[in-house]
Amino acid sequence: MMLARPVALAFGLLAGIATSQVPEFAQQYRQRLGGAIDALQTVMLQAAEDAQRSGLDVDGAIARLKASGDQLVAAQGRSLEEIGDRLANMRAEREAYLQSDEFGRLLVFLTSADPELVARTYDDFEPAVPVTAEGILAGILGLFAGLGALRVSSTFLRGLWKVFGPRRSAAR
Repeated sequence: MMLARPVALAFGLLAGIATSQVPEFAQQYRQRLGGAIDALQTVMLQAAEDAQRSGLDVDGAIARLKASGDQLVAAQGRSLEEIGDRLANMRAEREAYLQSDEFGRLLVFLTSADPELVARTYDDFEPAVPVTAEGILAGILGLFAGLGALRVSSTFLRGLWKVFGPRRSAAR
């Protein structure tokens, strides 16, 4: 059992390091969110200009596109509507970030993040040393959560071993 404490400490440290990256990941996600909003705004601005040249607003143009008998045109209308909805959701999410403190931003991220944007952020994620209060706290919480999880699982496994492990002979 001399090895148990160092292994537990190493496990806890790894859990702490991993969870300390959550705020950094969320920060990189927020940067990507801003870029996505800019890109979608450009698409919607172009749609608004095209609609205005035809004497319509964006909603009217989308309705006309969706009602078209041409499948391609109708699909474009549905796509444009989805882009508008996604842009509105992203703007609301960004506003929630702006209204939150540093720990509140983590909660907004964990409850409101756009799944597609999270996946693309993960693809490009670069870990960083946690120097913010939220990064340090997340690391400490991860350390204790990791130690606690290890303790619970080892207690569970010891219990299983007592019940199902090799039986000692009483006739020794």
